[in-house]
Amino acid sequence: MSTAIRPLVKKTDVVLMGAGIMSATLAIILKELSPEITIQIFERLDRAGLESSDAWNNAGTGHSAFCELNYTPENADGSIDISKAIKIAESFEASKELWTYLVQNKYLPDPSEFISSVPHISFVWGEDNVNYLKKRYDALQASPLFKEMAYTDDRELISQWVPLVMKGRDENQKVAATRMDLGTDVNFGTLTRSLFSQLEKMPGITVHYNYQALDLDPDGKGGWDVFAKSHLTDEKNKVNTKFVFIGAGGATLHLLQRAEINERKGYGGFPVSGLWLKCLNEDLIKQHHAKVYGKASVGSPPMSVPHIDTRIIDGKRELLFGPFAGFSTKFLKNGSLLDLPESIHIDNAIAMIFAGLHNLPLTKYLIEQVRQTPEQRLAALEEYVPITKLADWELKHAGQRVQVIKKDKREGGILEFGTEVVVSEDGTVAALLGASPGASTAASIMLGLLPRCFKKEIKSDLWQSKLKKMVPSFGQSLSQNVKLLNDTRLRTGKVLKLGKMPV
Repeated sequence: MSTAIRPLVKKTDVVLMGAGIMSATLAIILKELSPEITIQIFERLDRAGLESSDAWNNAGTGHSAFCELNYTPENADGSIDISKAIKIAESFEASKELWTYLVQNKYLPDPSEFISSVPHISFVWGEDNVNYLKKRYDALQASPLFKEMAYTDDRELISQWVPLVMKGRDENQKVAATRMDLGTDVNFGTLTRSLFSQLEKMPGITVHYNYQALDLDPDGKGGWDVFAKSHLTDEKNKVNTKFVFIGAGGATLHLLQRAEINERKGYGGFPVSGLWLKCLNEDLIKQHHAKVYGKASVGSPPMSVPHIDTRIIDGKRELLFGPFAGFSTKFLKNGSLLDLPESIHIDNAIAMIFAGLHNLPLTKYLIEQVRQTPEQRLAALEEYVPITKLADWELKHAGQRVQVIKKDKREGGILEFGTEVVVSEDGTVAALLGASPGASTAASIMLGLLPRCFKKEIKSDLWQSKLKKMVPSFGQSLSQNVKLLNDTRLRTGKVLKLGKMPV
């Protein structure tokens, strides 16, 4: 807990709103590229990484599209679209490259504190789903990113992979699974706090905890005046800056709406809360070592993909099942019930209405989820762990997710389930909206921000050279270069102390 009040620097190069994984990643990249840069970070809570980045609030999968079936949709003609899976897999490799660099330079602690090897498994049942999984596997084999993937419909082999999932299962049920041993579990809360521990030691960086960014106004000179309030003293202050990044999780939408940029118009947000079943039975926890993702029920939104999930949290092995959805009008776990109504304005009301009309099944799904009884949650769990009982589990609240709503010429308004970066025309303001795969692709998202916000600097030989040191595959396609991919995985696997790597 941090209660020390650090003096504000009235003029700074960069202001970051929110002390989550995104701000941490951007800050460390900018400081490495430009050691003389000055950065101030505002966080409304008393520590970094307590909202969406925290381990209990975040899926922690190390999203790499190895097992998440919603990233490989089936087209109308029966073919499988793997384009999103390739993009996410490449993005996670970039994150591992950056973490490798930070570990090598002693900016991060022992990597086992924040990343662990955990197999990623997709598991389905029923003839249609088995057929889909086989087609997905065949399609993914076209990319070297997924070359290590194994597929089987052999019950005995699946029982070796996931004994807890197969024990007590109907012997006549047709099942299939894929497995990637390259999968990881990531504690983004620990990672974020470790990064901030390093950032706070760096000259020119000041982190203000218990300090909430309230507003930002153009200063008339190409920069911004940022207004912030201390929760410890109630004092309000102003900081002038050249560049603002809004990475405040669910609070980003409100702050973006206050920025006087045309690009903010039309954006809205729809909050969805998450619930986990946390296992209390140590024997069950020991029997399972994998992240097992299934297929969402027909009509369910992508965020509802169920998984039985091995997690390593603060050095302890945990087992979670979910997510179950809940609904709250809060945009943050520690937010206000007025967050949603206060986010509706003239410029986004139409988009919000149309998005709502186009997503009535989501509304129905959320109502059903909120009304679920413990016995109904147990029934959902039994599809993945046939032999269990309610007393082995407790309900745990996860973080809030704010799904992006934006204008659409054809639809009026659409609901997005990914992440989106909104950047002003002059590149002086950037805001990150949305949720999954979020944290796992932080490095890729922040690297993608540089040419939009630091247009001159990114072209310099100095920045290009430094970027290549931080992320050696920067500017290249791992999916198109097998040798580069294998070299990258071997290097990052060794430094991050991960398990089975490609030969």
